[in-house]
Amino acid sequence: MQKIEYYRGNELFIYVLLVVTGAFMAVLDTTVVDIIVPRLKGPLSTDIYGVQWVITAYMIAAAVGLLVVEWLIKHYGNKAIYVIGVAVFTLASFGCGLSNSLAEIIVFRTVQGFAEALVMVTAQAMLFSFFPPEKRGVAMGIFALGVAFAPAIGPTLGGYLTEWFSWRAVFFVNVPIGIILALFSALLLPDNSKREPYGLNFVSLVFLTVFTVALLIMLSKGQQFGWFNSFFIVYLAFFAWGGILGFVINEFFSKNPLFDYSLFKNPYYSIGIMVYFILLGFSMYQYFYLIPMYYEHLKGLSSIQTGLGVLGFGVWIGVFSIIAGILSDKFSPVPVLILAGIIYLYSGFVLFPSLNYYTPFYEAVLKTMPFGVAMGLFFAPITVLVMNNSGGKIEQGIMTMDYVRFIGGSFGTAIATNNMVFYKDREFDAMVSFQSHEVLSGFLQKMESLFGVAAKVVFRMYEEFMSFNYGFRYVWLDAAFWGLVGSVFIFMLLFIKRRGYEKV
Repeated sequence: MQKIEYYRGNELFIYVLLVVTGAFMAVLDTTVVDIIVPRLKGPLSTDIYGVQWVITAYMIAAAVGLLVVEWLIKHYGNKAIYVIGVAVFTLASFGCGLSNSLAEIIVFRTVQGFAEALVMVTAQAMLFSFFPPEKRGVAMGIFALGVAFAPAIGPTLGGYLTEWFSWRAVFFVNVPIGIILALFSALLLPDNSKREPYGLNFVSLVFLTVFTVALLIMLSKGQQFGWFNSFFIVYLAFFAWGGILGFVINEFFSKNPLFDYSLFKNPYYSIGIMVYFILLGFSMYQYFYLIPMYYEHLKGLSSIQTGLGVLGFGVWIGVFSIIAGILSDKFSPVPVLILAGIIYLYSGFVLFPSLNYYTPFYEAVLKTMPFGVAMGLFFAPITVLVMNNSGGKIEQGIMTMDYVRFIGGSFGTAIATNNMVFYKDREFDAMVSFQSHEVLSGFLQKMESLFGVAAKVVFRMYEEFMSFNYGFRYVWLDAAFWGLVGSVFIFMLLFIKRRGYEKV
């Protein structure tokens, strides 16, 4: 492998710019598309449940792609897979922009999701190899600056593109960037990864793919079909259970397992993966889903205003990602993670539950800023913690982190969706139980005499909206609860250090 000392000055800057831009483009596309999904119903002649497959297909393909990317890297190298990933992502974006039917865009989004997995793993692995061990916190801070900042500006960019051009512009904007990026990456990036024999456990891959596909479809469509009241969801749960059971049995008896389980003997690695799974997946993904929902559907703001609200905390993600990387290199990832956990819990249990329809826009932005600070402090140190303790198997660590992120994030989004319905209905029932039937009937009769039969409909809509408003407090608190569960693993790092494990 080429020594890291060779990468300095302008050379290092170009390498970093190329790989971070690719990762930024891939992550940005996932959040930009979230804004346009409701607008695809007319052009694609479908309903909201149909266009949700645009997101679901992408997530499934990306999760499955993560399972094979390490094998591809071992055979063809990081550079080749990265360039191919960027090129395929760009072509798929062009295909999405040209799509005229739901089936077409789902096919291209599937290809795009698979390409995203190639880009994300190789970008992180290459960036990590460009820096010496004492500077890897900065490296991951730079990566987090691009990757964590992308979801923050995605809604803003998506709002502007769809309002001033069309939904197709969201996909077409990737094309010129992707062409330039693929060309310069092929010409300039170093090929510094080792090729080595690496067998792919095909049986385990098939079982885990069945589990992944069935689980992600079940979680994304459960609310639509009524969860286990639907035979479709029951069948998916059966396939998911069968897939994971077959995977575990095959991995236990296989001489060539898909994952390197010896890495989990290192407590820093195991805890890092669990933090990624619980804190990022179950909790942070809920906030990523809920914050735009709060601005757009509860406060009734436009897509552009929603984007600006999200950008209000996204800026701090970028700023503190670099700070967290520097602090991780100078001290250790552990104290930075402890600080991130404290700020995160304060945001979740104190600031977010106070956000409702009546909260002024500027106040809502101010109250979400500490959340951005906590996220900025989180990504770089947790990634360094896992990768520094992956026994030199960087690609394996990245693959595992990203895979559990997808699975955990799917659970988090499903929990948030289910909670919004549950708490809205609960608050509606509570509201109705306190109403006086006599007083309410008299009030509605007076309103009906003034405004006609529409008065009852308007009042019913008002009750639904207010129950949604009151219920949102508990949705925020549920996301904070999962943050607390994930933060427990962070605080466990203090006790591991005291017991004499190797200092991180």
